[in-house]
Amino acid sequence: MNAILIVEDEPILGKNIRTYLERHGFQARVADSGEAGIAALDEFAPDAVVLDYNLPGMDGLEVLKELKRRDPRANVVMLTGHGSIDVAVQAMKQGATDYLTKPVALEELKLVIERTLSQRRMEGTLAYYSERDAGASGVAQLIGNSPAMGALKEKLHKLLDGERSIRQGAGPPVLILGETGTGKELVARTLHYDGVRRCAPFIEMNCASIPATLLEAELFGYERGAFTDARQRKAGLVEAAQGGTLFLDEIGEVDLAIQAKLLKLLEDRRVRRLGGLRELTVDVRFIAASNRNLETMVKEGRFRADLFFRLRIVEIRVPPLRERGDDIVVLARKFLKMHAARYGKADLALSASAERALRQYPWPGNVRELRNAVEQAVLLAHDKVVDATQFPFCELLAAAGGAMESGAAAGAPGMNLGAVERDLVLQALAHTQGNVTRAAQLLGISRDTLRYRMEKHGIKPST
Repeated sequence: MNAILIVEDEPILGKNIRTYLERHGFQARVADSGEAGIAALDEFAPDAVVLDYNLPGMDGLEVLKELKRRDPRANVVMLTGHGSIDVAVQAMKQGATDYLTKPVALEELKLVIERTLSQRRMEGTLAYYSERDAGASGVAQLIGNSPAMGALKEKLHKLLDGERSIRQGAGPPVLILGETGTGKELVARTLHYDGVRRCAPFIEMNCASIPATLLEAELFGYERGAFTDARQRKAGLVEAAQGGTLFLDEIGEVDLAIQAKLLKLLEDRRVRRLGGLRELTVDVRFIAASNRNLETMVKEGRFRADLFFRLRIVEIRVPPLRERGDDIVVLARKFLKMHAARYGKADLALSASAERALRQYPWPGNVRELRNAVEQAVLLAHDKVVDATQFPFCELLAAAGGAMESGAAAGAPGMNLGAVERDLVLQALAHTQGNVTRAAQLLGISRDTLRYRMEKHGIKPST
């Protein structure tokens, strides 16, 4: 039940407001002066304050100033006399949430209070998620001590240190490259939440998840009437990221027409909504990511060269999991602990055979695949030890006959992780008679990831 403090010196009006609000589920109290209202703050702890301007002693603006001094997030609805526009303007400048003129319609007052409390809840929710995201991001969250991860962390530290010396404007665009599932989003969040813009918005957009026809409107926003369904003005994600970071994941999926607009945005730092005439200046830090070979796409005419070179002023490559050595086991233990807690299976541990299998497998789906594989193993575990046979890829490793270990021991020519990965994909497809969806399930990766691996190795669906 929300508590409402009514600071009103007219006894009948104060009583009527209190009675009306109590009938509609609020807890209400009336104070007949500004001093009495301030004295009631600590004891009553109101969620919102209805504050009259014309009060004996301290006037409403003086009370408002004291309320905001005690609690900058206090929600105050100001009541002013008819035609007191100057008072209303001053009240809004001093932090009042809204204002109404007397005589007050009680239904309208209730709606204003409800809207005020809803906005406060939304702000609290956004603050919670922002703090949660910040706590789950940063260089400290990049797990692993392999040489590849060490080089990545060192580069991130240098970039973050360099950005702290920038005196004006946003840092340079960053292009994050890496295979599917390597953690490119986590690197982008690290650059934001460990950087100078950590308190500003971090807006993420997966360019592959939105149809090309809607992508432009989502990015740049639109004015009312810009197209058939544009019934009201809408700000785009570029504007929503003002002062913070805009992360464009899967940038390689953006069509050429929108690429041209993105290039202009990066150059001019100005955005125009669809159907709009006025350009808006934005202060946004841009980070893009892709699992595609953008240089090849540039040569093939599928990605603009000027945009590519503008984006990769700073280029960061996230290493695939197969190049991270013992980080695989370290990450597996982390995921094991996480999933064990989730499914109520405490004190689970990896057997020696499980750790050996984790090191042998080439992980085409990278960290995302590892997390999913460990979750399946936790679900199948019937005692305190997780064995290799409980991983979804164990059949493929058995079919391979230990080729990775024996090949490495014998120094077999041409034996490399890429070849083993291709062989595993082929075996999964053969095992499922070419059914891509079932093969992806067998490998413990998504169907899209398997499609990407098939394209990478030149494997046709009917192979």
